[in-house]
Amino acid sequence: MSEILSTVDNQILTLTLNRPEKQNAITREMYQNLADAINEANGDFGIRAILITSSSQNFTAGNDLFDFLNASPVEEGSPVLNFLGAIHNLTKPLLAAVSGNAVGIGTTMLFHCDVVVAAPGTKFSMPFVNLGLVPEAGSSLLFPRLVGYQRASKIFLTGEPFGPEEALEMGLIAEISNSPLEAAKSIAMKIGAQPPNAVIQTKALLKSELHEKVSAVMRAEGELFQMALQSDEAREAFMNFLAKKSK
Repeated sequence: MSEILSTVDNQILTLTLNRPEKQNAITREMYQNLADAINEANGDFGIRAILITSSSQNFTAGNDLFDFLNASPVEEGSPVLNFLGAIHNLTKPLLAAVSGNAVGIGTTMLFHCDVVVAAPGTKFSMPFVNLGLVPEAGSSLLFPRLVGYQRASKIFLTGEPFGPEEALEMGLIAEISNSPLEAAKSIAMKIGAQPPNAVIQTKALLKSELHEKVSAVMRAEGELFQMALQSDEAREAFMNFLAKKSK
């Protein structure tokens, strides 16, 4: 069974993370499949919006750490960077329906979404420093712009999680729903019913101020992330984390 499920309904492409046995931890292959699907949809006039969700309670546990340790995830042309480039450069609306754990990339990808709906009890976290790493996906620029420096700094430097009520108050998500997928699909269909060129141009205007800045920050984050990943500090943190999980 595919770890990325792809369906089209009412001109909405839904991409579903489908690795429930690993809490949808994302591998390089999954990243590349997501990137390919998003890029293809971006050029398909029959697709009006893209929705990312999960097949199980947890949105994603973040990056597959074993995958990360086996090969550099952020070198030029890597599946991770391909995915980040795809969501950053997507001209069509990107939505997400999230629940359970949204760890690392499970939270930072949401900064690139136009509408996010979360279930009650969703747990957002960006534990990069905890693993000896640095933020990614342009989040070191986008998060403080969204919530202010002090709040972003506290969350990044401690790695502490936060819930959907705080995420809603921050502006990270648009809505809390007991049925986040249904709610997100309803919003996607409303968007899809609008004149498509007006939707694309409006999104471009909304994103225009920061687009190039985010591109530059993502490159800098990638370089620092790769350096950090190769450090003894990060490897020790990874091993400690994996040892805790195996107990």
